[in-house]
Amino acid sequence: MDIEKELTTALKAGHKALTEHRSKMLLKTYGVPTIDETPVPDPDGAADAARKIGFPVVLKAMGPDLTHKTEGGLVRLDLNSEEAVRIAARKMAESAGDAVTGFLVQPQMTGRREFAAGLFRDPQFGPVIMFGAGGVFAEVTSDVTFRLAPLSEEDAEEMLDEIRGGALLSEFRGEAAVDRTALVRTLTGLSRLALDHPGVAEVDINPLKAGPDGDIRAVDALVAPGAPPDPGAFPPPADLKELGRLFHPRSIAFVGASQGIGKWGHMLVVSTISGGFAGDVHLVNPRGGAIAGRKVYKSVSEIPGPVDLAVVTIPAAGVPDLIPQLAEKGIRRMLLISSGFSETGEEGRRREETLVAAAREAGILMVGPNTMGICNPHIDLYCTGAHVRPRAGSTTIVAQSGNMGTQLMGFAEQQGIGIRGFAGSGNEAMVAIEDFLETFEADDATGIAMLYIESVKNGRRFYEAARRIGRKKPIVLLKGGRSDAGNRAAASHTGALASNVRVFDAMCRQAGIIKVAYPMDLLDLSAAFSALPLPRGKRVALMTLGGGWGVVTSDLCAEFGMAVPPLPQTIINRLDRLLPPYWSRANPVDIVGENDDQLPLTIMEELLQWDGCDAVISLGIMGRRNLLGSYVESIRKADPTYTPEFLTAARDRIIAFEKGYIQRCVALMEQYRKPVIGVPILTTEEDQTLYRVEGSRLKAVFYPTPERAVKALSKMCEYQCFLGRCEPGAAD
Repeated sequence: MDIEKELTTALKAGHKALTEHRSKMLLKTYGVPTIDETPVPDPDGAADAARKIGFPVVLKAMGPDLTHKTEGGLVRLDLNSEEAVRIAARKMAESAGDAVTGFLVQPQMTGRREFAAGLFRDPQFGPVIMFGAGGVFAEVTSDVTFRLAPLSEEDAEEMLDEIRGGALLSEFRGEAAVDRTALVRTLTGLSRLALDHPGVAEVDINPLKAGPDGDIRAVDALVAPGAPPDPGAFPPPADLKELGRLFHPRSIAFVGASQGIGKWGHMLVVSTISGGFAGDVHLVNPRGGAIAGRKVYKSVSEIPGPVDLAVVTIPAAGVPDLIPQLAEKGIRRMLLISSGFSETGEEGRRREETLVAAAREAGILMVGPNTMGICNPHIDLYCTGAHVRPRAGSTTIVAQSGNMGTQLMGFAEQQGIGIRGFAGSGNEAMVAIEDFLETFEADDATGIAMLYIESVKNGRRFYEAARRIGRKKPIVLLKGGRSDAGNRAAASHTGALASNVRVFDAMCRQAGIIKVAYPMDLLDLSAAFSALPLPRGKRVALMTLGGGWGVVTSDLCAEFGMAVPPLPQTIINRLDRLLPPYWSRANPVDIVGENDDQLPLTIMEELLQWDGCDAVISLGIMGRRNLLGSYVESIRKADPTYTPEFLTAARDRIIAFEKGYIQRCVALMEQYRKPVIGVPILTTEEDQTLYRVEGSRLKAVFYPTPERAVKALSKMCEYQCFLGRCEPGAAD
């Protein structure tokens, strides 16, 4: 069949879909198992076909505009005679009129289980494949999962396992397990169809029915035509080399420099100078004079020598006139802080588009507008509205929200998390999140990418970049705007079941993006990925000073898909020699408040040596100095028999233990290549998430609560499984 010609003809004629029979013929060529059926032109032909097939039969009206036949009474089941078929066909013809162009006669297929599969084209991410529970209640149960095409067999297998009703794929009430191979072939076939035929807008197979023997057949199917996607609908990529250079300027011109405290033209200048930037800083303001004790140039043309970066804070109306001045001076990179563009409405959007066109023509790369700035701690560049100065490290942050960027940077500074670079991407008029992502790919100093995003400019490009980068370094993402205002209008159930949120989540799973729900998760995972070895699987050993914490953490492990396996007898026997008779003799290992400083480290090493353990979470070992501090103060007030020297020595002993504990934790992780995560018994504002040990790339990581520790570990396991390195049996 000439499918492209058929699709074009149907589209020009205004038809919603190919007929069901033609749809199935196309799907069959892509490996989709379809039910045997006979197309006929009229009621008499239907009766004759039914006699030849054998009763009972199913009768359906057929026509290119009949997309939801069940709702219209155009499907009849369990017809047991020629006359019953003839009567049913006549009623359908009377009911639907000219919309009926013929009939389909099918054998009545038995079996209790119904599934659905299909495809549609997302405006951002392109062809998307769906699988889930089917039947007339498909949209009510909404038990579906999605993947972007092209689809691998592994992707298809994951889809089968993700639906809530996955148990229906196994043996069910005397019926055999469903033929998974046929389902995988169906999903990958839909993927190939989507790529081969851009004129196929949607495919809906519902039900995809399983017989008692597990055989699967497409009982109903629809192929809807649509205009092929416009390849020019997305903005062109930015110059990635220029974007990389933007973070490494040797000289900066602040256009719109100001003496007024609280103005962006003042905040950015003093932040950059006080942060220790070693390059040249030039101030530009038409009034001239001096600001912060420095000469102010009336225009960029007056600045002596080359300028690598212009940081612009002048009002939006004046920015277009600045473009030719920057071009004449040879300034090829602009950080546009100014607001008043697309974020203000239609007029601002047009102003922004005009500005982008002018900047492109002048060969100027523009980040922004409406951005809070950039930073690169590796060269002491802190050019942001938030006066925070995190240390240099390997975590790169891009945020589409200035407030979110401020929070993330402040927490990173407080907790000692090292930053490779930061950008507030603003309106992304020229440089979008996809450009930043591809710049990370080429940057060897970036070890982890952290993103706060609300939208993407080119979803398919974002996905492809993330999938490539995710194989080399983790991407941790927080998505704003997760609620969905409503489903897209669609001809099929497949399209109606999709939403922006679902497609985005599917894209993240497929690309290996570690998607989190809360801002704090971003920094927690930055700490984990930058400091700890990846776990090889999901088996966790718990060590605790008290039983309650162990119980709670075991429950959290189950909630987040982690396993807390039982201790083997060999380890129980060894721990029996170290602990009192009333210890838990199980995982979690409750060391029952023993005061031997070396005991926790001895037990930790026993657990790390265990082949059935992929990670250790220790609860309550650290943080005793905080308890002791309050206790010592109470002793000073209530019991004068203890000298200040004695009490100080007691506190110093605990501090020395915790320092040694940190060093030993790092040494054990280096030796056994397994992560150790701690939860202190009590934290204060002085406590950090990361603790460095001189000479080691690894660091000790402590979270203030068990849930944050378990969540971070589970996300590390998720990433390890994406890389395909989970040990057999460890990721179940």
